[in-house]
Amino acid sequence: MIRSLYFWVLVFVMGGVTLGVVAPEKALFGKGVGDAFVNGIKILVGPLIFTTVSLGISKVQTGRNAARIGLKAFLYFELVSTLALAIGLLVGNLFAPGSGFPLSSVATDVLPVPGSGAGTGSILNPFQGGVNLVQVLVLSVFSGVLMLNVPSQLKRKVEGILGKVQETLFKVLGLYMWLAPLGAGAAMASTVGRFGVTSLAPLLALMLCFYATCFLFVVVVLGFILKRVGIPVFSFLAFIKEEILLVLGTSSSESALGPLMRKLERLGCDPRVVGLVVPTGYSFNLDGTNIYLTLAILFIAQAFRVPLGLGEQIGILLFAMLSSKGASGVTGAGFITLTATMSVVPEVPVAGLGLILGVDRFMSEARAITNMIGNGVGALAIARWEGGLDSTRLREVLVAGGKNG
Repeated sequence: MIRSLYFWVLVFVMGGVTLGVVAPEKALFGKGVGDAFVNGIKILVGPLIFTTVSLGISKVQTGRNAARIGLKAFLYFELVSTLALAIGLLVGNLFAPGSGFPLSSVATDVLPVPGSGAGTGSILNPFQGGVNLVQVLVLSVFSGVLMLNVPSQLKRKVEGILGKVQETLFKVLGLYMWLAPLGAGAAMASTVGRFGVTSLAPLLALMLCFYATCFLFVVVVLGFILKRVGIPVFSFLAFIKEEILLVLGTSSSESALGPLMRKLERLGCDPRVVGLVVPTGYSFNLDGTNIYLTLAILFIAQAFRVPLGLGEQIGILLFAMLSSKGASGVTGAGFITLTATMSVVPEVPVAGLGLILGVDRFMSEARAITNMIGNGVGALAIARWEGGLDSTRLREVLVAGGKNG
């Protein structure tokens, strides 16, 4: 247990809460530590999104069947992902978990700076930790499309270089996340020290809203899709319970990628569909992360009393449709994507990320589990759409409790 990152996050967060209650003035030092952790995350944002989106587009398979499956998968991903983003906005507006945050006196260092946010500047700004990522997203899409039209030998070389850079960045992120307990504990100490113990109630409300929304999304939205496929949602969840527990233990949906693909094939899914849809979905179909993005941004805006109109919320949704494609099943990537997405609303202080840093780790499991389930459902839906789902095999395996190999 003591080797678990989750354990140490919990210990440091509890310590931060205690320090904030016992010695609130001393606890304020945590803001600097928490901000330093967030700034470190921001440095990784641009390069990670660039490599992930570029590679995701460039690796679109050619061939008539693959192209048809890929197009159907893309349409499905965009529809369901957009729905998840919209549901996050709906829940955030309906329950407003951040509205009760006790900001009786907001310090100037957490207020938005006039003129900050999406500026012109250099195209390298996003790679240097700048807040404007529109440029890097456009560059990523352009780069990926360009690689689709270059000679295969050159394409393989460029993909190899980008792949190594991406792998290195994720290793750096994995190591950096071991500082998460310190960052989370410091941020929690600063929050409680500055705003009092009553600030914990809105944070708990955010967590409850998020977990409840993820559960309802799986049962209602994904359950409706599964019903069209011919599978009761709870039967499917029982069938992949080992994978759910694996993701719960690792807080990474990527840990279940291989086992999930094998189980989908055992259910009667065409291996060609599984092999194309599931890995692609891990970059382009992240339902849990999408719910988290819009809900968390609204929470921060509500906490700092920054009203977001319909136009601004639509802007968040549209931008998140792109920025979320840079997310991954790696622990901490959801917070990176949140940092990126906030650039579209410069009115909301980026320093507000420190408010939820202390509880972000406790929402990561729900993000990862929802992402994994969503990709499994997506593969089944595309297989059914393609006529590549063996209904007889499906019933036999489910009736046998998944024991038919």
